[in-house]
Amino acid sequence: MRLPIPWKKRRLSPFSCTNHLLFSSSNPTRLITMLSSPPPPPSSNSLASTHLQSSPQNHQLTSILDQCKTMKELKQIHSQMIRTGLIRSPLERRRLLSFCCTHQSGDMDYARLLFDEIPNPDLFDWNSMIRGHSNRHSPDAAVLVYVEMLARGFVPDDYTLPFLLKAFTRDAAVGLGDELHAHALKFGLSSNAHVRNALIRMYSTSGEIDTARELFERSSKRDAVMWNAMISGYNRSKQFVESLKLFEGMVQATVTPTPVTYILVLSACARLKDLEYGARIHGIIKESRMLPNSKLENVLIDMYAECGDMDEAWRLFEGMKVQDVISWTAVVAGFANSGEIDRARMLFDRMPERDSVSWTAMIDGYVQASRFKEALEVFRAMQFANVRPDEFTMVGVLTACAQLGALGVGEWIRVYMERNKIKIDIFVGNALIDMYSKCGSVERALEIFNLMHRRDKFTWTAIIMGLAVNGCEEEALDLFSKMLGTSVRPDEITYIGVLSACTHAGLVEEGRELFSSMINMHGIMPNVTHYGCLVDLLGRAGHLREALETINNMPMKPNSTVWGALLGACRIHRDVEMAELAAKHLLELEPENSAAYMLLSNIYAKCHKWDEVRKVRQMIMDRGIRKTPGCSLIEVNGEVHEFVAGDRSHPGSDEIYSKLEEMSKELKCAGYVPDTSEVFLDVGEEEKENAIYWHSEKLAIAFGLISSQSGVAIRVVKNLRMCFDCHSAIKFVSQVYSREIVVRDRTRFHHFRGGLCSCNDYW
Repeated sequence: MRLPIPWKKRRLSPFSCTNHLLFSSSNPTRLITMLSSPPPPPSSNSLASTHLQSSPQNHQLTSILDQCKTMKELKQIHSQMIRTGLIRSPLERRRLLSFCCTHQSGDMDYARLLFDEIPNPDLFDWNSMIRGHSNRHSPDAAVLVYVEMLARGFVPDDYTLPFLLKAFTRDAAVGLGDELHAHALKFGLSSNAHVRNALIRMYSTSGEIDTARELFERSSKRDAVMWNAMISGYNRSKQFVESLKLFEGMVQATVTPTPVTYILVLSACARLKDLEYGARIHGIIKESRMLPNSKLENVLIDMYAECGDMDEAWRLFEGMKVQDVISWTAVVAGFANSGEIDRARMLFDRMPERDSVSWTAMIDGYVQASRFKEALEVFRAMQFANVRPDEFTMVGVLTACAQLGALGVGEWIRVYMERNKIKIDIFVGNALIDMYSKCGSVERALEIFNLMHRRDKFTWTAIIMGLAVNGCEEEALDLFSKMLGTSVRPDEITYIGVLSACTHAGLVEEGRELFSSMINMHGIMPNVTHYGCLVDLLGRAGHLREALETINNMPMKPNSTVWGALLGACRIHRDVEMAELAAKHLLELEPENSAAYMLLSNIYAKCHKWDEVRKVRQMIMDRGIRKTPGCSLIEVNGEVHEFVAGDRSHPGSDEIYSKLEEMSKELKCAGYVPDTSEVFLDVGEEEKENAIYWHSEKLAIAFGLISSQSGVAIRVVKNLRMCFDCHSAIKFVSQVYSREIVVRDRTRFHHFRGGLCSCNDYW
């Protein structure tokens, strides 16, 4: 289709009214379609035949242009060229334009000004503009220049489409890929190796790896570049096994691999953690005498580190002639991922240069080591170092906030991303949902979910699990129903979320149905975690016999989580006999599990079996079992404070304990009665009451009351399951002090408001 513009009557000015309407369109796909049959190019009035008088000054300017490093220098040279008339030389104009488009210091806005001064730009000039935008990862701008080029009557050549497609992101590839493939066919470029390689890359970027493979198979001549493009496509699609198969096919086809080939194959080995194959490739590289090669050495270090062979990774690192930031980052990440976080930090501090990837590796290492406060400290140091974080950094930082329950810091990070225009992609969106959910702000989590244009299974799973643990079980199940109506299929983790929702709401029948549908509808065979959810669901609801039968009929050996779920249910329903059975199996699997001893002793204490309580206590002492201390975190003014039971190390301890005494009197006046039934210390009632008053969550809440303004919600994260007394006491605190209190314990969230809890005492 031709545009209804009288092309033959006038040459379009790039800033004419018609062009303004054309090139400001937000739909490049439509423009490409409209211009798919452009008229012949206009006759050239090239100034190439104009011969400027050679002069020493012009010769000097030409020489200086060769050494130009910055836009400031280029602009000075440009002004002198205008003054001397050298700017009339097409060659020198082209060199100015080329600098702006290809040099890392170039400026595409200035390139456009230069381009608009060219009376009759040729195809080389158009390609330079397209290449410039592609180099700056601006596919939309590159497409608009291409559209303008077609509108001027030019036909793309062998370089145009490769330049254009180079910058394509997934969205651009999905939106424009087929149109540009059609152009390659129309203009007779589809058989060109460069164009075909670019199309293969474009299709693999858009997720259409099968179409890319079809193009590859139809190629009569496949050089190493085309094989590399296809292997890269499989890597990009996370089909790493196919990458290795294709490499084997390349070797069988007697096509000599290049260093790029080996980099791609080693990257696939790293993702697969296939040390044997990776070591084999390392041997081939050594035989081919490609080393030393910094890129190959870096990917080898990364491969060995990802596969857990840090000895070989370190040997390679130490043997490098030049260790760049990529080499350093690979070993830092390797030691961090292998659990040697302190050694990773030592190396990180020694790095001569750090980029955003290095900082992100250190943050992720601390997150993986569950040292979340240190992860946030590294992020603060990164800001002081004036290193700009990217979306990968933010995922790690948000994960740390989620685990600490640091909602204030998480909120600040969201604002920081918006101000600094850090891309909020699907991974960051998922991390935000997880952070808000784990900080008890499920409304904000839903807000992020509703704003996301693209959602994958992790998005749905994060919001479903977030709703489930925050007491919004019906909303979680409703969203699961909506998910089933989309193209996104639930996976094993999704079903853990919906089964947890049924567990917390006591929806036994619905849970049974979902457990069956997981197998019958989606072909997902339940694993031990799913059985643990089912046992927990049945046990909490009082179906202890059915829960035990479920354990006995499991197709795999039950683990400590399964027996722990049954033991926890016995605590609720005071079934001593079954509790002893569950504890026996649990302690066979984990003899040092202090929680099992505590749960069993609590059950005996609730049933007033004091002799049994003493036996358990003696067993703990004889076996040297150490109870995991209760630890609670609370964030105040962007700082995370940590408390353990009976803790007096906090600088404000005197004020905190004074507040606890005040709280005790206020709560008792309101009707609170301490529940000491689970305290199995051989002491008097007063000492027992003191022991429960000093639980870590009560200390954190007391600190929250004295450190925050009236009406502000108090949010606490605890490492253990909350005891019955704390649950009862906090309900009274929320009523007496008119505060919303959110406590996240090991199993779920409790939202206390006006003397009630979101769990409805079913926990």
